[in-house]
Formats: sequence, structure tokens, C-alpha cells
Amino acid sequence: MAQFIPRASYPAQLSLPRSYYLGHHAAGLSKMKTMLSSIDLIIECRDYRVPLTSRNPLFEQSLAGRERMVLYTKRDLGSKDRPSDRKREDIIRKWHAPSTTLFTDHKSKKDVKTVLEFAKEYASHSQTLIGTRILIVGMPNVGKSSMLNALRMAGVHRAKAAFTGAQPGVTRKITSGVKIVDKDEEAGTEGVYLVDTPGVFIPFVPNAEAMLKLALCGSVKDTIIAPTTLADYLLYHINKQQNGRDVYQEYCGPTNDVNEFLEGICLRTGRLGKGGVPDLDAAALWIIQRWRQGNMGTFVLDEITEDGLEKKMAEEVEMSVSQARKQMKDAQRMKAKSRKVEAA
Repeated sequence: MAQFIPRASYPAQLSLPRSYYLGHHAAGLSKMKTMLSSIDLIIECRDYRVPLTSRNPLFEQSLAGRERMVLYTKRDLGSKDRPSDRKREDIIRKWHAPSTTLFTDHKSKKDVKTVLEFAKEYASHSQTLIGTRILIVGMPNVGKSSMLNALRMAGVHRAKAAFTGAQPGVTRKITSGVKIVDKDEEAGTEGVYLVDTPGVFIPFVPNAEAMLKLALCGSVKDTIIAPTTLADYLLYHINKQQNGRDVYQEYCGPTNDVNEFLEGICLRTGRLGKGGVPDLDAAALWIIQRWRQGNMGTFVLDEITEDGLEKKMAEEVEMSVSQARKQMKDAQRMKAKSRKVEAA
């Protein structure tokens, strides 16, 4: 039997949509800017599985001037605490030094307590009579609201204050401050309040593969990109992992063919349409959700290197320049059209 060879690269997807920047994203970001004068600290959440791709340069541009802590959520979905995982986290910490970087699974009481202790420590050095206000921001569906609820329960032992869901867009407006730490009269500190915000997407994703990563992690609605395309991209990444084929061996043998992969899932799980025809879309959505829950392998989609952040920022600058040129050309076209209309 021939040895299985996984795909070395993923084919270009030129027809994929390259944005998911919605009206409430723009409105939310605009509102955040107006609130900065009353905000003491910004916690920016990023998805541990895509530490580079879930970085949003809009936050760098719009929310500069406030101290920031970067919080990588969903660590349990990308790490098994292996030596390679710890090395990756050391590199990521260096990216953000001297700012604080934390890695969390919001279901871990230990991780939540670490974030809470950071907030308390920060508040203890703040000179305020109204309490410390922390703005929590991030791309859609990176776990901001879940973290807020976990911090509230751990800090003041109260029920959740923010709605959460599997699809992005549950939080569409900025909330009033939610208390996560009570006032401590003995220590002389006021309360700590966390302000939840809607997820803000990138206006334009630099490349199609980055869009696939964000869609696979749930930062865009599952209707935006064909489920079978996402399942194919997932299969590509699973096959890249050491012993990755083992996670789907109950459905089919090692394969690079997404149809074979999904048909095996349909037959095994009973996802069949009329006449027993495999429902590939249903199988694709099911297997994607299984991966998002940590049941189809635990790995990171981005390649993490010492100069990874530097390269990402250079890509963003290049993209900004090309967008500016496009805007100039569009403006010139509009002027030319208006002249023709006036001349007519």
C-alpha cells in the first residue's frame, strides 16, 4: 500500500470573500474611541489558535494611548501543554513585551483567577474615586463575553451579565460597566468594572487563507464561506499534524479528498438526504463544530516564529498603502465622472 502524503500547501481560493466588516463593527469602534478618556486599561482578546490572524490593526490605530494587556483565549483548543506549545507561548510573550500577555481557557478557574488578580493589581495602583474601568475588545467570537462572565462569577460571585453564542455577532452594542471586583475599604481601593464590546472584524483580510482561518475559528458566520471549503481546509491542517489522521480514522482512511472525508462522516453518523445521498454540507458543519470544541485535534493554524509579528505588521502596512491607492483611484474616477456630467 502506497504511503500517504499530506498536501504540502493549500490551493489558492481566489473567489473567497475577503471581508466581514459590518455596520455594528464600525459603530462599535467609533463608540470605543469616544470612551477612551474614561477607560483605564484595555484587554485585547485574541484567539490562541490564530494569534497572528486574530490581530486587528484597527485597535492599534483607534485605541492607542491606553495601557493594554493581550489575552489569548481558548488555549485549551490549541495547546496540550507540550514543550512546543510552551516554546510558542514564550515567542508570543516576546512579541508584546513589556506589556503583559496571558493565555487562558475561560473554563479554567486558575486561568480566570490569574486575569482577575492582574485586574486587582492594576486597580490597586490607580488613583480613582469611581473605580477602574477596563475595556475588553477583540475580533468577533474570540471569547470576550465568556471571559467577562467568568471574571464576574469569580470576582463577585454573580450570574453572567453578557449573552454568548457559537456564532459571531451576539454582542452588538457596548455595555455599561459590569463589576468584576468589589470595593475594598480596608485596602482603600474602589471597584473594578469591565466594559464588554462587539467584536470588530478587519475591513479587508490580506489574503484568502487568513479568511479561511478566521472562518474556521468562527469569527465569521458559517454561511459566508461554503462549509465544504472550510472542511477541506480543516482536513488539510489535520493531515499536517503528527498522527493527525488518527482523529478521523473512524470515518475513513488517510485522505486529501474532502468528498471522501465527508462521505465517510455521512455514512458513519447517518447524515443522509433523500435516497440515502450523503449530505456533505451537514457533515462539513458538524465536523467543523467538532474541531471548534476540541474534538478533532488540538493545534494552532498560524505559523509562529520570532519575526512573525514583525512580518504581520509589515503586511498590514503594505495593505494600508494599497488600500489608500485604491481610494485615490476611486476618487479620481468619481471626479472624472462628475466632470463628464457637468460637460453634458
